[in-house]
Amino acid sequence: MQTAIACSARLAPTAARVQQRKSLNGAALLQQQPAIRAQRRFVVKAESTSTEGSTVDGEQLMKDLQEKWDKVENKTSVIVYGAGGIVVLWLAATIVGALNNIPLLPKIFELVGLGYSAWFTYRYLLFKSSREELVEDIEALKKKISCMVEDIEALKKKISE
Repeated sequence: MQTAIACSARLAPTAARVQQRKSLNGAALLQQQPAIRAQRRFVVKAESTSTEGSTVDGEQLMKDLQEKWDKVENKTSVIVYGAGGIVVLWLAATIVGALNNIPLLPKIFELVGLGYSAWFTYRYLLFKSSREELVEDIEALKKKISCMVEDIEALKKKISE
């Protein structure tokens, strides 16, 4: 009981703390605190409800992975591709890290990115006709991709026959 009283006394804002908050951040901080507390309570409740039904069964996961691995016909190619992917990721991270250590180069990349973003906004987003053109280009790209997927599926069927 004494611990609870000591904790509540410690958490209760003293006049000095309130005055310090007013002087540092103004009265707006004190007005925002109830809303911030309500948001925290909502986040905690949302997290607790979302984690209740999402328990992971390790044995079932391992069983599913084992079944999928057993279905793979060419295991060596999967291992080679996986190892190659890991090597490519490591190499890319090494190159980016090395480029990041060169003085001024990261800032130049930022300027190039900013310039491209500004150009893209001007070219495709400012005017209605250019936005329509962008949507048409995206739809054409979707059609090309779907045609390629259909062609790949047809080739897989021919090969399997």
